[in-house]
Amino acid sequence: MSLFAIVLTYNEGRHIHDCIETLRFADHILIFDSLSTDDTVHIARNAGAEVTQRRFDNYAGQRNAALEYVADKADWVLFVDADERVTPELSAEIQSVIQTTKHVGFRIPRHNYIFGKLTKGAGWYPDYQTRLLRVGKTHYDPERQVHELVILEGSEGTLIQPFIHFNYDSLSQFHDKQKRYSDYDARILFEQGIRPKPQNYVLQPIRQFRWRYITLKGYQDGWHGLRLSLLMAWYELRKYRVLHQLWSQKNRA
Repeated sequence: MSLFAIVLTYNEGRHIHDCIETLRFADHILIFDSLSTDDTVHIARNAGAEVTQRRFDNYAGQRNAALEYVADKADWVLFVDADERVTPELSAEIQSVIQTTKHVGFRIPRHNYIFGKLTKGAGWYPDYQTRLLRVGKTHYDPERQVHELVILEGSEGTLIQPFIHFNYDSLSQFHDKQKRYSDYDARILFEQGIRPKPQNYVLQPIRQFRWRYITLKGYQDGWHGLRLSLLMAWYELRKYRVLHQLWSQKNRA
């Protein structure tokens, strides 16, 4: 069974070399680049990876295009983000399962490092990602352009060994991404015809905090877990504020 490791990139010069070095176990390494303007492509080619480029439309579109690109070359695909690393233990598990399994996809847990700290509470572990895919039996839902959803023509398994994910390096990076997520989630609610209610601005952030800090055991990470739970509660509030703005704009039109 041939295995292609595929990394979607855009200006990942800081990460791409170290990522590629952990993918040497694969039969082929493909960098599927979104027209980077930094040295990502140069570094990747120098590291021995194949590079192809496609203008970015959305994540589901990129991943489906990558699957189509390798459709007649690979039996299995492992999607890896540039800020992720595959450990020797994970690579051994992957090589073992693809030889014998009847599943068409596998979800893989992640160890997330946020602000440099391994974070296991508040929803960041096990953080399963369905990334090991049987070519020809899987694709991504085109309607889910963010938080991609894999559609499997068969059963799914779960691996034990985790990715290492160097997630948010800084608070500013965290804020930038969560703003995009809350904007996207608010737009989804708006398109579904959902209007914010007065209690949403209070109850939803409280529920988000309780879920993150208590149910998902953010308290196990001490101050770090408390801060993350509070931040996610704030962005839950922001989602409903953005939703209110969308309805206000429509009413003024």
